[in-house]
Amino acid sequence: MSFKSDIEIAQEGSIYPIEEIAGQLKIPEDYLETYGRYKAKVDYNILEQYPNRENGRLILVTAITPTSAGEGKTTTTVGLGDALSRLGKKSIIALREPSLGPVFGIKGGAAGGGYAQVIPMEDINLHFTGDIHAVTTANNLIAAMLDNHIQHGNLLSIDVRRIIWKRCLDMNDRQLRFIVNGLGGKPNGTPREDGFDISVASEIMAVLCLSNDLDELKEKVSKIIVAYSFEGTPVTVGDLKGQGAVAAIMKDALKPNLVQTLEHTPAFIHGGPFANIAHGCNSIMATKIALKLGDYVVTEAGFGADLGAEKFIDIKCRLSGLRPDAVVIVATARALKLHGNVPKADLNKENVAALEIGIENLLKHVENVTNVFGLPAVVAINRFPEDTAAELKYIEERCKELNVNVVLSEVWAKGGEGGTALAEEVIRVIENGENNFKYAYDEKLSIREKIETIAAKIYGADGVDFVGNTAKQIDELEALGYGNLPICIAKTQYSLSDDAKKLGRPSGFRITVRNIKPSIGAGFIVALTGDIMTMPGLPKVPAAESIDVDRTGKISGLF
Repeated sequence: MSFKSDIEIAQEGSIYPIEEIAGQLKIPEDYLETYGRYKAKVDYNILEQYPNRENGRLILVTAITPTSAGEGKTTTTVGLGDALSRLGKKSIIALREPSLGPVFGIKGGAAGGGYAQVIPMEDINLHFTGDIHAVTTANNLIAAMLDNHIQHGNLLSIDVRRIIWKRCLDMNDRQLRFIVNGLGGKPNGTPREDGFDISVASEIMAVLCLSNDLDELKEKVSKIIVAYSFEGTPVTVGDLKGQGAVAAIMKDALKPNLVQTLEHTPAFIHGGPFANIAHGCNSIMATKIALKLGDYVVTEAGFGADLGAEKFIDIKCRLSGLRPDAVVIVATARALKLHGNVPKADLNKENVAALEIGIENLLKHVENVTNVFGLPAVVAINRFPEDTAAELKYIEERCKELNVNVVLSEVWAKGGEGGTALAEEVIRVIENGENNFKYAYDEKLSIREKIETIAAKIYGADGVDFVGNTAKQIDELEALGYGNLPICIAKTQYSLSDDAKKLGRPSGFRITVRNIKPSIGAGFIVALTGDIMTMPGLPKVPAAESIDVDRTGKISGLF
């Protein structure tokens, strides 16, 4: 049986002028800035028009620990939004922007799949409205101003051995992880070690996503620590006097982007931090606007619930005052069997015994959502044709032991129609379920205690080992008064542990923290664990090899 590719489905779908989508939400013309016929930015000052309007209901979509078999979190998010629209609800979807790194690497696009997609998918997956380019430029302006300051006398006494600000590029390029620059003599700068992060890992991206207006963005940027002086004092962007120029670059990027689904449900797509190396959520601004304009807002957080959902709650919600009304946890029988040690080639065969092992991964994420965070949850099984009745029944029965209902989702094949049962169950748990929302930790705990709490509660670790220079880094940050900030743990997405090979629900492991980075502008502390990299590399056969465009401009092979 042959299936149409995602891009073929997207290109065959009908698409409305973006003014019609804005009209559904009654967005005044003065707040709409069109980018061509099918994309627009919405001025965040629109929030001033609704000071007393009650927020809609916020639905967070998360997932089990990702596998190569795929889970379909974005597809489920889009399909659920379409299903709510079919039920007569004023539904809005809020997603992150795709990074070019994964688009050309191994993951492919991030606009959903099948008949549950946001469009125009080619634009969304490529340059879109230029937000990530703005982040890249702003980040690298700071780097240029930093090195320029050193070149022209170094009045701030910056220790070039303690520069922590890296340059960035929105591409998977391992060659740039560690470099030496400033070579070629005095006119060309001061030789030093440097490196690149992928743009979506830049603190500028986090600041974009966690700012409520341009003034707040400027203030946050001014607090970003870029280096330390010889005396050990932090050197900030404010010390370099760069926050105004950065804000000028970011003034349009701060405005959320409006597009639509294949079924013409409005969708805000704004901000793009990865959840394994950053905080993994779309912008506060897009979420807040959507909540004022819609009855139900469906958003997602990157990767599994141990990463994106934890950071959505402990960072985004803590800094914004938002809170989810319900959580959807996406899983597939195939992925759970892979967590049960079934080779990928055998996933189409019924194997309830393997499912008994792999389902522990799903149950751990369910426990985190319901017990640790106190939120009502629904498990959405992204159904594949090869799934058997016995496998689906087993998943349903095990989840019911935790008082969580399982609903089959067929949005990939059927769009919103395939998600109506899921939408009805989500509405039911919002109206009838208990919501005892809470954070995983008290931000007043020490940095060590917060990391240890996340590792124990969320990952199931026996403890944390702080190696190398991390103990000194923590002591230094706490002495500077930053100990009360939330924690953003950078960890592999492929395991609850920091070892990508430990599938399922591992036990008897410890988390290794090897670096602590301040993201003071964004408002959190980053703890890097295991062998996680902030600049990914391309796979042996990158997706870029299959992407092409014909003489009419029609793109193929994008996903």
